[in-house]
Amino acid sequence: MTKADLRGRYAAMSLEETLPSRRQLYYGGGWHDGEQGEAALASPSDGRSLGRVAVAGLGNVDAAVRAAHAGFSVWKNVPPFERGRTLREAARILRENALELAMIDAADCGNPVSAMVGDVELAASGLEYFSGLVQETKGDTIPMGPGRINLTLREPLGVCLRIIPYNHPLMFAAMRAAAPLAAGNALIVKAPDQAPLSCLKLAELWHGLLPDGVFNVMTGGPEIGAAMVGHPLVSKVGLIGSVGTGRKVMEAASRRLTPVGLELGGKNALMAWPDADVDKVAQAAIAGMNFTWAGQSCGSTSRVFLHERIHDEVVQRMSRLIEGMAPGLSLDWDTRMGALISRAHLDAVAGFVSDALRDGAEVVAGGGIPDDAALVHGNFYLPTILANVHSAMRVAREEVFGPVMSVLRWSDEEELFSAVNGVDYGLSASIWCNDLTTAMRASQRVEAGYVWINDVSRHFLGAPFGGFKQSGFGKEESLEELLEHTRLKNVNINLA
Repeated sequence: MTKADLRGRYAAMSLEETLPSRRQLYYGGGWHDGEQGEAALASPSDGRSLGRVAVAGLGNVDAAVRAAHAGFSVWKNVPPFERGRTLREAARILRENALELAMIDAADCGNPVSAMVGDVELAASGLEYFSGLVQETKGDTIPMGPGRINLTLREPLGVCLRIIPYNHPLMFAAMRAAAPLAAGNALIVKAPDQAPLSCLKLAELWHGLLPDGVFNVMTGGPEIGAAMVGHPLVSKVGLIGSVGTGRKVMEAASRRLTPVGLELGGKNALMAWPDADVDKVAQAAIAGMNFTWAGQSCGSTSRVFLHERIHDEVVQRMSRLIEGMAPGLSLDWDTRMGALISRAHLDAVAGFVSDALRDGAEVVAGGGIPDDAALVHGNFYLPTILANVHSAMRVAREEVFGPVMSVLRWSDEEELFSAVNGVDYGLSASIWCNDLTTAMRASQRVEAGYVWINDVSRHFLGAPFGGFKQSGFGKEESLEELLEHTRLKNVNINLA
């Protein structure tokens, strides 16, 4: 379907008819009331009511985990090729409902609807990728000499929990379901309390596709996630979230030594050498900042290190490029940049900018709330570029998780890498240089788990994604993610 076809079909759609019809908890193949009642939802883009959603209690948690464990006992015995076929069907269903899912996420989390269609495609591609890996949970034979055979077996873990963030709910819920399901596990998705609706719509769409209890969706606050992390029948926990939340998850999981995979925050650096093309660097800096999502992305290149010989020229080009990035209402097909998730988060982002200006930074673009009357009910902040930033500033050390880019000038490579690596994070990095030797040396020196050379932001299925240091551990979007959802058993056979 062409972009024009998508736009035409979208114009005829109604949000009210698209939102999920069921707002309860989904587990064991059915819908269940939340023991803690319901919570109200409102769009961060225009403040409109999105209705109410169930809030789980501790009894729901236990029932959901036990239902998932029962589903696991069935799913683990489904032949791998059949599991793969089911995942391909799940991908087909996503694509068939792409516009509806994009509209729900746009209303619920504030991202532009036209961009959210791409989230659905990424999720569908991830399901298809892992559907082709179902037979790669292989073991090995180990030579032990005459009269003895030694081999290893990979088995599914059991009940896996995925705690999903608010910035890309549908994509993370569906795409991060692929590996655990392909490996033969049952899955519980803890939907983000700020934006749970696409997860519930996913449960509606996939209802009946998998055995009862294999795919489950829970809604509620952080205490519900903590209760599931600590449940004795949960065999693995995956979190995409903040460093603070990651520490809490690890603490709760440590009580039962439950394995954990963490994709946490980032303070990612884009580094440009003097031989780099200034136009391409400027375009990459704007693209890498993920202004489309109002900077609410752990992979945003929020620190841009420009060599002094190209610094001023690149900054001028970035300031021109950003002029076309004004935020807009999330359900408008032409919007290129969305809203922040809440008023509290908007205030926090503004606080980072205020602190930076007090410490000597300069605003190149943005730096405030838009004056568009149509946006007054939403949580909007202008795309912002700060120059004259120094590594000691808070804005250069802490994750803003908003549309604020810090530009730093460099001339000495030793000082560059000291600054780039001098933060607690190590998720990704982008290197711009036309000398291969320099670029490869830089890729070895930068402390980040995912590195681009003369590129930015793109992910590649099959290439392991994951960070170092406080950005977490574990790899995703690759064979490594599949294997991390298995356990290795050794079998010794005596032929005597």
